Amino acid sequence: MKLDMHCHVKEGSIDSKVSLDEYITILKEKGFQGMLITDHNTYNGYRYWKNNMRGKKHTDFVVLKGIEYDTCDAGHIIVIMPEGVRMRLLEAKGLPVAVLIDFVHKNGGILGPAHPCGEKYLSFTNTKRYCKNPEIIKRFDFIEAFNTCEPEESNASAAKLAEKYEKPAFGGSDSHRPSCVGEAYTILPEHVTCETELITLIRKKPRLEAGGTMHVKAAKEIMGPVSKALTYSFWVYNKGGAAARSFKRRAKSREENPIDPIDPIESEYLKDKAKKSKKGVLEYRSSLWEETIQKKKEDKKYKKEYKKK
Repeated sequence: MKLDMHCHVKEGSIDSKVSLDEYITILKEKGFQGMLITDHNTYNGYRYWKNNMRGKKHTDFVVLKGIEYDTCDAGHIIVIMPEGVRMRLLEAKGLPVAVLIDFVHKNGGILGPAHPCGEKYLSFTNTKRYCKNPEIIKRFDFIEAFNTCEPEESNASAAKLAEKYEKPAFGGSDSHRPSCVGEAYTILPEHVTCETELITLIRKKPRLEAGGTMHVKAAKEIMGPVSKALTYSFWVYNKGGAAARSFKRRAKSREENPIDPIDPIESEYLKDKAKKSKKGVLEYRSSLWEETIQKKKEDKKYKKEYKKK
């Protein structure tokens, strides 16, 4: 199955010049069977698909829900959650990457760095977080190994990173304009129809085919020195936006992530706890979730304050 795993549509990303309908039309003409919508810190693009197009247009095409999340310390991260899991916290940018990983895994999702070897501040390997602890990359579920809008050296380094850590490699066009749509691809070994099927497949760590055509000139090559200024401007915008959303992020964190994050995929603590209580890992996860729900019900005072705001 051929998909574009990094897509921005103008219904969700203010910097995109491609409508969702146009995006799908171009992809279908190029032989794609699906796409992953990854707008910046919002699900609005996917909401447009769900509310206006699903079941009415392009019924032979698979549209999956994702998001490109801006962390405060590790650049852009692509997140994929199971269908039906409604996490508004992911639309409030600015979480540290370690917290994001715990939150996503605890709620059944997967994640990986977008253009990991690209621009400073925006790309994982060019952030302070990576410099301090590069081994955190082991906690990702996949790595974007090819991005149409990145230069050759950046993509080559990303592919080596995926190979070194034995992570499934994604290919995505990162398109914001029609000329880039479908210029990168990911070939899945089997057909998927929803986010849960994709998540299940990626957790098996299959060897994926990812590649494409680098855009004639990457944006930063076209802009020259202006590119650096824009990069720093985006960093300021990102930091400012994260600070402005701090209240919303804390509120959503208490609502959706009220307990200390425990990563059920990686944590040895979980296995030890399960053994001591003579429960299986799955049973313990279930009991952990029940405790979370109970705590949310008990926190009536916070709920009243949150509803007023």
